[in-house]
Amino acid sequence: MMAVEIINICLLCGRQLAEPSNKHHLIPVSKGGKNTPTILLHKICHDKIHAVFTENELKREYNTIERLQQREEISSFIKWVRKKEPEFYDKSVKTKSRRLK
Repeated sequence: MMAVEIINICLLCGRQLAEPSNKHHLIPVSKGGKNTPTILLHKICHDKIHAVFTENELKREYNTIERLQQREEISSFIKWVRKKEPEFYDKSVKTKSRRLK
């Protein structure tokens, strides 16, 4: 029987995973992604994705880790957050939908 290796890194920033963490649907559930694979990310990384992109943008253009990382705002965030401890969380990061209210 093959051993299954558990990946214990955030696929967005590359740091070791720590709490708080979230599952991210590469295609948003509200846009048909209910049964699509999820990836585990730090909560701050997950919140940043949703602060930068609308769900339509995530579905159409940013539905892979590579595409997310290529966006300037995300790549700048990654450079900044990589200097933080894995447990770091900044509560001031707001999602795009919460900022619009």
